[in-house]
Amino acid sequence: MTLDDVRRAYEEQVGFVESVGGRVILMASRALAKAERSADDYREIYGGVLRQVKQPVILHWLGDMFDPQLAGYWGTADLDQAMEVCLGVIEAHREKVDGIKISLLDAQREIDMRRRLPKGVRMYTGDDFNYAELIHGDEQGYSDALLGIFDGIAPAASAALQAFDAGDVLTFREVLEPTVPLSRHIFRKPTHAYKTGIVFLAYLNGHQDHFRMLGGAESARTAVHLGELIRLADACGLFVDPELAASRARGVFAVAGIQ
Repeated sequence: MTLDDVRRAYEEQVGFVESVGGRVILMASRALAKAERSADDYREIYGGVLRQVKQPVILHWLGDMFDPQLAGYWGTADLDQAMEVCLGVIEAHREKVDGIKISLLDAQREIDMRRRLPKGVRMYTGDDFNYAELIHGDEQGYSDALLGIFDGIAPAASAALQAFDAGDVLTFREVLEPTVPLSRHIFRKPTHAYKTGIVFLAYLNGHQDHFRMLGGAESARTAVHLGELIRLADACGLFVDPELAASRARGVFAVAGIQ
């Protein structure tokens, strides 16, 4: 895989998404992380793609805790230097960037970057550890929500954000903050195994009829981990049908030899 291959792949995918009226999100590229030689390669690849897009796009900076193959993204393992490269790309193409989602699980780094974004460029939080405070924001700004955990806490997230939109900050915090311990549990190390918890919640809530994942990923978390997940989810009132959830959980734990 060469840099030209990466460029062509980005251009092909972006072109297709735009041709059908879709919204482009430029995901971090494993292939680029493998082929790059320096930060200049990121500037060249992203710059080339951004110059061609028809509408502003969302960038995604995904940390290596989510995907170890993305270690050293933006050409350096130093996150401060990486942020400078990323901000430089955004500044150089600000009219083509709607915003950036960063998934580094570091609230202060997100805030620091948020305060340095060009005017009109949004910060979309990908921090599944600290999203309540980041969405609430401070006197200098806030982060929009674009979170994986919202899949698992959709009823609570919907109620909280509707309250927030209506100016009811107290209800927003009362509904959303209790979900944070659950999210931190689901996204705990190894963070890339978070999908197991999300799928388990979907199964317990009746959104799918089995608890099976590609590559046997349903076994990526222990029964103890899943048991604590149930306790935390129940504390947030996330089970639409508690009896169904309990019945399905018993079946999963029985396979693990737990009655």
